[in-house]
Amino acid sequence: MTKIAFIFPGQGSQSVGMGAEFVSGQLECKAYYDKADDLLGYTLSKLMLEGPAEELTLTYNAQPALLTTSAMIADKLKQAGITPDYTAGHSLGEYTALVASDVLSFEDGVQAVHSRGMFMNEAVPAGEGAMAAILGLERDVLQAVTDEVTASGKVVQLANLNCPGQIVISGTKAGVDEASVKAKEAGAKRALPLVVSGPFHSELMRPAAGKLQENLQRKEMQDAQIPVISNVMAEPVTEKAKIQQLLVEQLYSPVLWEDSVRKMLDLGVDVFIECGPGKVLSGLVKKIDRQVKTYCVYDGATFEQVVEASKEWS
Repeated sequence: MTKIAFIFPGQGSQSVGMGAEFVSGQLECKAYYDKADDLLGYTLSKLMLEGPAEELTLTYNAQPALLTTSAMIADKLKQAGITPDYTAGHSLGEYTALVASDVLSFEDGVQAVHSRGMFMNEAVPAGEGAMAAILGLERDVLQAVTDEVTASGKVVQLANLNCPGQIVISGTKAGVDEASVKAKEAGAKRALPLVVSGPFHSELMRPAAGKLQENLQRKEMQDAQIPVISNVMAEPVTEKAKIQQLLVEQLYSPVLWEDSVRKMLDLGVDVFIECGPGKVLSGLVKKIDRQVKTYCVYDGATFEQVVEASKEWS
C-alpha cells in the first residue's frame, strides 16, 4: 500500500505568477485567492499574480501568499482522490500542513501567517539579523562553531537542518558573519549569506513568540485528521494543544527538516508530493533518499502528472 506525504514549502519559494494557471480558468481555485484578499483587506492576489516581486517577498505578504497557493493545490489533489497519510511543511509551510490536516481552517491559517509575518518583521530591526547557508559541514561540527561564537557574545545558532551537508545558521549579523568564517576554517565548502528580512528560527525571534501565542489562542484549532510532522520534534503530532505550543516554539527553534523526512521514511512514506511553487523541498528529499518518489505540483501539467501516476498507487 502506497503511503503519501504532502509537503509544503516555506519562504523563498514564492514567485510572481504563482498559481496563475489554476486560478485563471477554475473558479474553485480562484475562490482561494479571492478569499485571501477579503480576509486580509488588500489585494494579495494581485501581488501573487502580477508582482512586484520585492513586495511579494516581504515576509507578511510571502507567508499568506504561499499558504494560499499551497492550500489550494492540496485541496485540488484531494478532490482528485489523492489523500495524504502525513503532512509536513518547512517553517511557514507547517501552517499549510495544518490546513491540509484540518487543524486550522483556511481562513484562520491565512490570517495567522499574515500576523506571524508582521510579528517576525517587528522582532528584529532590519539589518541587525542575518542568515547563511553552510554547505559541506557535519551538524555536530557546525553546532560546536555556533556554540563558540554565541559564547563570545554574538548570538548565532543552527536554524534549518535541511539535508546532509546543507544547514542554515541564523542570528545577529556579527554572529552569522563570524560563524561563517569559522565554519569554512572547520572544513565547510561554502558559506552563502541568504537574502532574508530577519534571523528566523533563532533566539532573536523570542519577542515575536508571545504575540504569536496570543494570536493563535484566538484561532479555532482541531485535532489533526492527518498526522502532521512537527518541525520542532520531527515527530507526528495530532493533538491541537500540543500543535499550538509547537508552533510558538517553532519561531525560535531549528527546523528539523532532514529528521522530519527520515521520520516519514521510517513511517513507510514512499511518495512525497510538494504542493506549491518551486521544487526546493523535493530536491532536499532526493538528497536524503534518492530512491523515494517525489513530485512537485505547481501548474496544470505537474498536477496531471501526479494524477496519472496515482493510478499506479494502491
